[in-house]
Amino acid sequence: MEFTLPSGPVPVFPLGRVYLFPHQVMPLHIFEPRYRRMVEDLLDGQGRLVLATVPDGEIETPNKPAGILPVAGYGEILRHQRLPDGRFMIWVLGLCRVELEEAASDRPYRRVTCRQFAEAEPSPGENGPLCDELRAAALQRIGQRDEPLELPAEASAAFLTDLLLQLLQLPSAAMATAFAEPSVARRARLALALARRAGPAAADE
Repeated sequence: MEFTLPSGPVPVFPLGRVYLFPHQVMPLHIFEPRYRRMVEDLLDGQGRLVLATVPDGEIETPNKPAGILPVAGYGEILRHQRLPDGRFMIWVLGLCRVELEEAASDRPYRRVTCRQFAEAEPSPGENGPLCDELRAAALQRIGQRDEPLELPAEASAAFLTDLLLQLLQLPSAAMATAFAEPSVARRARLALALARRAGPAAADE
């Protein structure tokens, strides 16, 4: 999908221990009045927003905004369902990582400006071996299924790394470090090390 980052502020939805990865589809239940208003506003436009992570120990309230981590996921509402009482179910597709800066907001919800996240791809010499390791580690975490899952042969190291990170049940601090790492090669090695430390995935019942 081709897209450009907006030059002006965009809505931000701060959530604890939530990371929106590129290519990930995340379902969300929207029930607070300020975020219902946010969805209403988004549905009048492109439907793009930032899902930002609130650090552990902080709580976001209307009267006391929490801190948010400086790297977050920029996404687009793929589908929405308006419930009879005004709540929403939305499904957000992650488009890319972005760096954030808080912006003024005349809405009941917060807004941020987004800067491009400068991601460095692996060198040609390390890309192939990393992809092989990442693919094997991800498939091991997924486990055995009636119909084995096939990962596309052209899947990039960045995609495979993010997939592996999503499959791991990581502490918040470890996920925050990995998510914000701009070097795909370092992020991949970190994900592989975390997978080895976590041990084999539990077998499917």
